[in-house]
Amino acid sequence: MRSRRGASALRLRVGFLIVAMVISVFAVRLFQIQGIDAQAYVARAEAEGVVTVELPATRGSITDRNGVPLAESVDGLMLVADPTMTKPHASEIATIIARRLSVDYFEVLSRLRKPDTRFQYLARRVPSTLANEVLDEIKARGFSGVDTRRDPVRDYPARDVGANLVGFMNDLGKAAEGAELMFDPMLSGVDGSATYETGGGNRIPLGDNEVVAPRSGHDLALTIDRDVQWYTQRVLRTTVTNAGGDSGSAIVLDTRTGEALAVADYPTFDPNDPSSATKGNLSSRAIRDAYEPGSVNKVLTMAALLDQGLVTPQTKITVPPVLPRSDRVIHDYFVHDTLHLTLTGVIAKSSNIGTVLAADQIKDKTYYRYLKAFGLGSRTGVGVEGESAGVLPDFHDWLPIQKDTISFGQGVAVSALQMAAAVNTIANGGVYVQPSLVKGTATTSTGETVGSATSTTRRVISEKAARQVTGMMEAVTDLDEGTAPSAAIPGYRVAGKTGTAQRVGAKCGCYDGTFTVSFAGFAPADDPRFLVYVVVQNPAGGGGGSVGGPAFNKIMTHVLQKYAVPPTGSVAPAPRVEW
Repeated sequence: MRSRRGASALRLRVGFLIVAMVISVFAVRLFQIQGIDAQAYVARAEAEGVVTVELPATRGSITDRNGVPLAESVDGLMLVADPTMTKPHASEIATIIARRLSVDYFEVLSRLRKPDTRFQYLARRVPSTLANEVLDEIKARGFSGVDTRRDPVRDYPARDVGANLVGFMNDLGKAAEGAELMFDPMLSGVDGSATYETGGGNRIPLGDNEVVAPRSGHDLALTIDRDVQWYTQRVLRTTVTNAGGDSGSAIVLDTRTGEALAVADYPTFDPNDPSSATKGNLSSRAIRDAYEPGSVNKVLTMAALLDQGLVTPQTKITVPPVLPRSDRVIHDYFVHDTLHLTLTGVIAKSSNIGTVLAADQIKDKTYYRYLKAFGLGSRTGVGVEGESAGVLPDFHDWLPIQKDTISFGQGVAVSALQMAAAVNTIANGGVYVQPSLVKGTATTSTGETVGSATSTTRRVISEKAARQVTGMMEAVTDLDEGTAPSAAIPGYRVAGKTGTAQRVGAKCGCYDGTFTVSFAGFAPADDPRFLVYVVVQNPAGGGGGSVGGPAFNKIMTHVLQKYAVPPTGSVAPAPRVEW
């Protein structure tokens, strides 16, 4: 009996020893896996059975002032693949995708054959209907390993309306130009991700998974009115093409708030297909391009003189046929004998000579200070990348002739938006109001806060001086005396000013015989509500009155009617242009 009990005890000890040895082996192996070789095994697991998928955020919409969408994200899909399943038929699948989606065949083929991965993007931001058609064709051929995931597509329902302000998303899904680019951080939101385990090409239902939800972007409201923008663009297009011009811009401002109801450019483009447009047509000329404004600048000159009390609208000016100055001779655009004009007549007839003679009474430093206060030489700060500050030479550097030419709008450069805001100062009773393109507030990609809620104001000239300049500008649209009777609107008092300026050629760096023509005006003149500024570059013929005047008339009539602005009922006094 003892020997049997001893044998049993021995076997029990041996059994415990074997169990202990087995446990030790497992413990050592576990230590090796979790401690020494942990990262290698994690990487191996990730390569073989862990997939991370991007969950795209929904990009915020860009709307007009009334909430009408100009850019929005609509349902779309991405095509994705499991290369371990697509590799045998990669060539056939790549052919289908390249043919249907116009993507690079070899790039898709490379992704379908990618080693050591079970997830690859094949095509991004594909319209849902098209993506499903492609997937159905692939499956109908008996191929597997291709699937779809949600991927919003950017759509521009208004097409070219406001395109140069809105911008677009490029083929890589990156913001390019306009508001899309300048407000990309607030529009884009933050993408999320989903990480999960797979096995045999399928997701393991009870496997480890982690989801980080995407955060949608914020919407952006612009100040423009889509209807006004559409109409302004159509009038501008007709004006430029009929005049045989190269390009043009047109701006509509609310005189009291500085909000832009329209900022039109021609030529423009369709942001749904930006690749079909030339690079120069993708940005806003009205904001980025600088040019010499010509005679529209005369109203700023007169405003400074009147505010200083140096002249009155009835100041008498004797205008000779030509005016020798320094080593130059100044001419008017029309041939004439000696004229006896009032200062109102100088504006009505747009006399360069008369303007120069009047400007002799103001000091260079004082005149420069007024032009700076009107916004010349400085960006408006509307939040557009590449906005031009224009060119306003420091008065210390002026040559003897330079003040003369600046007084009638040569030798100084502006953007269309900059000049519109300057003339709007007169319409707004002498107070400059910073223009805005964003309704409310928004933060740009550079961290600057912009928008109508942050718009600043400053008094530039007295209310009396503003009224006097306005009266002089009304003479410009007078049927008998003015240079732009075609700008007059029946029933309304209209103040305006024509502009015709020589252009500097890109090749020679000199005046090359081409011109910029323009017209700026506001109505009702005695209670201003809107300002319209039209600019045409290099027309085949015509000046600011004959080219810009009719365009102004159409746009201003439209906006007055749309916003139900009634005539004031008063009648402009007959201008006294001669003495």
